[in-house]
Amino acid sequence: MPNKDVIVIGASAGGVEVLKAITAGLPPDLAAAVLIVLHMAPSSPSVLPPLLQRRCALPVAFAADGQPLTSGRVYVAPPDRHLVVEPGRVRVTRAPRENHSRPAVDPLFRSAALAYGPRVVGVIASGRLDDGTAGLWAVKDRGGTTVVQDPEDALHPDMPRNALAYTAADHVVRADEVAPLLARLAAEPAAAAPNRPPSQALELEVRIAMEENALHAGVLALGPMSPYTCPDCHGVLMRLREPGVARFRCHTGHAFSFDTLLASTTESVEETLWNALRAVEESTLLLREAAERTRTAGAAGAAGGNGAGHIDPVLEQKARESEARAELIRQAVLRHQALSMESIRASAAELPTSHRGAPGNGHVPPAE
Repeated sequence: MPNKDVIVIGASAGGVEVLKAITAGLPPDLAAAVLIVLHMAPSSPSVLPPLLQRRCALPVAFAADGQPLTSGRVYVAPPDRHLVVEPGRVRVTRAPRENHSRPAVDPLFRSAALAYGPRVVGVIASGRLDDGTAGLWAVKDRGGTTVVQDPEDALHPDMPRNALAYTAADHVVRADEVAPLLARLAAEPAAAAPNRPPSQALELEVRIAMEENALHAGVLALGPMSPYTCPDCHGVLMRLREPGVARFRCHTGHAFSFDTLLASTTESVEETLWNALRAVEESTLLLREAAERTRTAGAAGAAGGNGAGHIDPVLEQKARESEARAELIRQAVLRHQALSMESIRASAAELPTSHRGAPGNGHVPPAE
């Protein structure tokens, strides 16, 4: 029976120091492959592999598409590429972004869960929002072992806290405890695979991460259409029919969990408001220019006499009304807030007890 020999790690903000601590503590004879996703800007010339290599006894490098998946190596997702696995090899793809990120944590975890089931150890570390929550749930659902950094130990506790809200983690540990734990787990035999096949939704989402056309693959069958639009392509989002965290996908393949969709949508509100302000201010300028043109034309017509041109009072009134509307929009954009469930919980914690609503855990209900 094989051991737990596929370790997948996901991190975002505050994750570099955690990854340095984890990889520095891995033994040189680790009998497992380690795959890492860290959120990064698409244009970032990432130096993560050499940074981790300084203190890691295992070889660390960016993953290359199609290379063998080998124990005793650390594979890092390159910028602007998803890192996923299939039996015996790694894949590096430019499939649609998930949770507004590429690389994203969920595609790696789902693909590992599908390909290796109980042999997988999934680790969620410091980061904002909730990428990795659905992926860790998939690892647990397929019999894998789940590890979460203690939110109290994380620089950004959102990702660990959201993961724990939806998955009963097998281990919740500090960053400095992860590497010794992984060494022990890699030496343990994997449990038997679940006595049920993987869901069609899991298989379909992994195929999308492997760059299969989402629409042709049957993404519309994943769930009913929601009233929300995709922040990346503005297509309609389907609400996925699955237990666990509420999630959405559009027909081009972009995927969002609830918290990331909330954050992305409220961030786009500011852009929309600035565009509205620009358009209204331009209309004000055009109305003023039209009014000035009428005054100039009137002055030219009166050149033979002693009269002077006058600004059209209707145009001037319309310009003042437009200016007032612009100020309303300007005040709205200055007061706008980008929101996430974590920021809402933090704001609620700062309110006096008498100002708070009904008690609750602040988590979004699982999808039905």
